Amino acid sequence: MSEVSRKEVLDKDKLEELRERLMVTPKLVWDQVDEAEREAILAYAEGYKEFLNLAKTEREAVKEIQRRATEAGFVNLAAGESGPRCYYNYKGKVIALIVRGRRPLTDGLRIVAAHIDSPRLDLKQHPLYEDTDLVFLKTHYYGGIKKYQWLARPLALHGVVLKADGGAVELKVGEDPEDPVFTVLDLLPHLARKTQMEKKVSEAFEGEKLNVLVGSLPLGDKDTKERFKLRLLKYLEDNYGIREEDLISAELEVVPAGPARDVGWDRSLVAAYGQDDRSCAYPALEAILKVQDPEHTCLALFYDKEEVGSDGNTSAKSCLLEEIVELLLEQAGGSPLARRRVLMASRAISADVNGALDPDYPEVHEKRNAARLGYGVCLTKFTGHGGKYMANDANAEYLAWLRRIFNEAGVIWQAAHLGKVDEGGGGTIAKYLAVHGIEIIDSGPPLLSMHSPFEVASKADLYMTFKAFRTFFTAPGQ
Repeated sequence: MSEVSRKEVLDKDKLEELRERLMVTPKLVWDQVDEAEREAILAYAEGYKEFLNLAKTEREAVKEIQRRATEAGFVNLAAGESGPRCYYNYKGKVIALIVRGRRPLTDGLRIVAAHIDSPRLDLKQHPLYEDTDLVFLKTHYYGGIKKYQWLARPLALHGVVLKADGGAVELKVGEDPEDPVFTVLDLLPHLARKTQMEKKVSEAFEGEKLNVLVGSLPLGDKDTKERFKLRLLKYLEDNYGIREEDLISAELEVVPAGPARDVGWDRSLVAAYGQDDRSCAYPALEAILKVQDPEHTCLALFYDKEEVGSDGNTSAKSCLLEEIVELLLEQAGGSPLARRRVLMASRAISADVNGALDPDYPEVHEKRNAARLGYGVCLTKFTGHGGKYMANDANAEYLAWLRRIFNEAGVIWQAAHLGKVDEGGGGTIAKYLAVHGIEIIDSGPPLLSMHSPFEVASKADLYMTFKAFRTFFTAPGQ
């Protein structure tokens, strides 16, 4: 080899070393894991799909989380029970799991806060009516949806009805293969040109027309008033003991029917309803159940109402977090007045998803800062929309600490922003916890078809989210 060619080889080697050392190189999870971890990724996804099927509403999620926590030895903090592992169920719609740490509470908590509500159709208080010899339920959509995605598809009804006598009836219809399903009707294309196709999408599909078809059999003869509706009411009374007035004191949610499914011949993806935000709630649950004797007290929070701005007494704006901290301080022999000191010393992850880069719609993303499916859990430094309005924005020191602990634990992660600067954006619960002085950042897996009835996630990203939350709970030091 000549001196010139030898120098060229050396220069190329040095340049490659410089590139690896100095530049950010996205890491595909499947390229970074060994066979054992690959098997762990696939096994994790099976438990995750089961959780998705069991927890399509916030009430169902709370019930499943409490069941698993109780089996793992967690005791009821709200009932005054004390122990190293406890839970707090608030109104059946929010739940917190706590594992006490060795350090005093005033050294701060480690908090992972997810939400367990998802976009859906809620029934109105007077939902049942008949029209043209068909029976429908009136709905009001909940959260950010594309209305047309809810038409002409099988739907299920989940929820609870509180009767006048104080009894509660839980409903879940449309999930068992033997169950009937429901649907919102769509207009045939032959007649839709002016009514739908020539209009903007936002105008072509009206929220007031998201009416759920539930029946078409009459009761009595043609002179019987509202006999189709009456037939349905008799069915509800015969099978559930429900009368029409009971629907006023009900929380009934219309969600897509059917289970979570693997996507692709290689089964590397999961598609299902509600992955925003159960793809974060499930790893938070799995991570805290596995925490043993942590340095800092660990808290997994599962909130309601995030999809509608975190308003209401079961949301992240409620006083629940302060109440839990006060109870923990009292049980530890401290003063509840130290609550503020505890929270200001705490570190948290707002466990929420990001939107993955869709190759068919690259124009809405800024590719250098877009999340990609399969490249690990996503760190989203700030949310909000143009000008960073309505956003939490994590400080550089906190982000640097997270980078270090994730790298040391072998967590594959990426950093991303949701869409172009003036294209859109979104908010999470982070800003509502940040007001307490908590260090907090958004982190979770990226999704395709986010907020649709059939969201898509990578099994690799789902597992890395769990690994990131477990690392966060157990990493030493402040």
